[in-house]
Amino acid sequence: MANIQSQKKRNRQNEKRRVRNKGVRSEMKTRVKVAVNAVSNGDAGAADSVKAAQRRIDKAAAKGVIHKNAAARRTSRLMKRAAQSA
Repeated sequence: MANIQSQKKRNRQNEKRRVRNKGVRSEMKTRVKVAVNAVSNGDAGAADSVKAAQRRIDKAAAKGVIHKNAAARRTSRLMKRAAQSA
């Protein structure tokens, strides 16, 4: 445990951010998983779920939860899967 006051505060801030980012990351992963399943099953609403997943990925990158290149890579892989099934 930290003894220095500024480090104690930094630990509190980091914990708040970790919990907040965890929700964003979880939501993003869920949306991507739903989109991939919809695309592979050939569902009618697959395009909507892909669009929602893409939005979540972009928002996570904008908030700094994931790196912008990681977001681009995830989006690229998602769109590649969507294009193969279509």
